[in-house]
Amino acid sequence: MKKINVYRTIAVLAVLCLLAALGFIFLGKVANAGLLLIATFLLFGAACRGFKAFKGFSYTLVIFAAVTAALYYPQYFISINGIKLSILITPLIQIIMFGMGTSMSIADFAGVLKMPKGVFIGVFSHFLIMPSLGFTLAKASGFPPEIAAGIILIGCSPNGMASNVISYLAKANLALSITITAVSTMLAPFFTPLLMKLLGGAFIKIDVLSMMLDIFKMVIIPIGAGILFNRHLLKKAKWLEVVMPIVSMVGIALIIVVITAAGRASLLNIGFMLVLVVLIHNLAGYTLGYCRSPF
Repeated sequence: MKKINVYRTIAVLAVLCLLAALGFIFLGKVANAGLLLIATFLLFGAACRGFKAFKGFSYTLVIFAAVTAALYYPQYFISINGIKLSILITPLIQIIMFGMGTSMSIADFAGVLKMPKGVFIGVFSHFLIMPSLGFTLAKASGFPPEIAAGIILIGCSPNGMASNVISYLAKANLALSITITAVSTMLAPFFTPLLMKLLGGAFIKIDVLSMMLDIFKMVIIPIGAGILFNRHLLKKAKWLEVVMPIVSMVGIALIIVVITAAGRASLLNIGFMLVLVVLIHNLAGYTLGYCRSPF
């Protein structure tokens, strides 16, 4: 009971911070609302940990706090002592992919034999529907070429572990989702560059071979290493099962912060429209995928 009261107190503090931030914004002092908005998201994130129904929102709120910090104080996330923090993006992605690999096994690919039709439809639809939607939205949006190509890249990228979590929560066919995730990830070095050349090439120059090599280095090799680690060494290092998800979440937050800080000007200029386009992209993908699903 005392524990619940602590989380309720944190929630009240979050509401007070939010009201104070909105007060500054209403008075036209938006710059003064930064720390209060960051505190609001962090406190709400902490409060969610105390309630089972909202626990899943905790990490999302921390991400909101990180993005807010990057938008208000970008100078702290672009470089340190002349060293650009963008150099951290590749190794962080590799660490995240290694963590993803440690949660996978050869058994994840067994669904190809058990449910070949479902896996084929899922993977084929993923690499058909999402890139096509991305291209259509990029064309219609009128965004600068680099951002338009980024929207297409989102559609051409393989679905990650988050789709498995959503499938689990929705009581869908989790085994099928896991297999589709595993197969689409392994096919990404080939399909993603080719689709980007075909669709994204209308906006920016795409070096297919270089992109394939980058995906191998950032995705396939770390995931492969993670799968091998899971198979042969994870039982001897059980603590990694707890640590790796946390490391992955921190890594994702850092990547988002660095990218947000670097692209702050563009985000403030077209941020709302970009969020709207990405939202439409995902919702349309969910809808079409659901309608096409034979399961």
